Amino acid sequence: MNDPNGMFYLNGVYHLYYQWNPYGSQWENMTWGHSSSTDLINWKHEPTAIERDNLGTIFSGSCIVDKNNTAGFGQNAVVAFYTTEGRNQVQCLAYSTDGGKTFTKYDGNPILTDENRDFRDPKVFWNDQINAWNMILAVGQEMKIYSSKNLKDWTFESSFGSGFGCHDGVWECPDLIKFGDKWVLLCNINPGGIFGGSATQYFIGDFDGKKFVSTQKDTKWLDYGKDHYATVTFSNAPDNRKIAIAWMSNWQYGNNVPTKQFRSANSVPRDLFIFEADGDKFCGSKPSPELLKMRQGVIKTPSETCEIVATIKDNTQIKLSNSKNEYVTISYDKKSQVLKFDRKHSGDVSFSKDFAFETSVKVPGGSKELRIFVDKCSIEVFDSEGKAVMTNLVFPTEKYSQLSATGCKTVIYQLVK
Repeated sequence: MNDPNGMFYLNGVYHLYYQWNPYGSQWENMTWGHSSSTDLINWKHEPTAIERDNLGTIFSGSCIVDKNNTAGFGQNAVVAFYTTEGRNQVQCLAYSTDGGKTFTKYDGNPILTDENRDFRDPKVFWNDQINAWNMILAVGQEMKIYSSKNLKDWTFESSFGSGFGCHDGVWECPDLIKFGDKWVLLCNINPGGIFGGSATQYFIGDFDGKKFVSTQKDTKWLDYGKDHYATVTFSNAPDNRKIAIAWMSNWQYGNNVPTKQFRSANSVPRDLFIFEADGDKFCGSKPSPELLKMRQGVIKTPSETCEIVATIKDNTQIKLSNSKNEYVTISYDKKSQVLKFDRKHSGDVSFSKDFAFETSVKVPGGSKELRIFVDKCSIEVFDSEGKAVMTNLVFPTEKYSQLSATGCKTVIYQLVK
């Protein structure tokens, strides 16, 4: 599996669709799988949602809840927008009247075409400013913005991208999210990530329903690890939350990681927000509060799935290791405010020349505490206030069972499996 798709919330249930190959463990035969959850923690596998047709295979996209029946499929119909990859990449529509379990493809597909070969990943959202729907699409190395009253007929409004951000690869999987009077445009890029391969950059700016104007020139990244890509947020989330999930891998080696049958997972859910530090604005990522419910009590040594909370007192170094001398180190320098993650000796690193790596980030405003989520083959390190995060895969040949730490006080929580 790879990109999360079509994420929405309705009637107490989160729905997460995802790109996957039903017939193998490498990228091919793209199809929308489906899972659901009432708490963002425990997920139920659902039947396959959208399969290929005579137009082609099913690439990434989004879902909305049509509360006012603007498309004519019924009140609260779930409407999915996705890219079909065939002779060309085109945008298609399907709708569900049973809450997202089954979909009927629209007879008028495709609803949007373009002469550009890379034309994909529609994200659709309602915009009160224009009393209409917006769609943002990744087209080559820019984003195109459209508007519609009925979800079927779309009008091109503007493009964004020239002169902003990183352009070392194709732009993909956009999202455009409102935070008060500001907007954040998520732009996934591959290759060209800050540490190589795929990653998520973002832009903070203004949007009037027709044109997005970035108020920043420098390139910012949502996650400073190697393995956080195709980030998008849930539509219709409760309490106006901006809950993001990403594919937890990197196209440099995503097809070749040393696992059998299982290949790839999503990141833990994160609540996004805007904050100011060091005279600048940033998009922060906090672990979603539901993750606190996973704690099952304090343990003395790391388990295969645990959360480590480190209260920083001085220059900090945290080392997770096992009996085979496989280890990762997480360090924080109080003076420079730089957080680092070194996985060069984390276990099996032989499958890719790009895997053995150290990632780093200067935490805006500095860090007082870290929350570290350890799973069988991943470690996600958050500044507890959400000011920085780095997500990295690891493949130890046995679990990390030892923890040593200097410059901080640590507590280890067992996490429910």
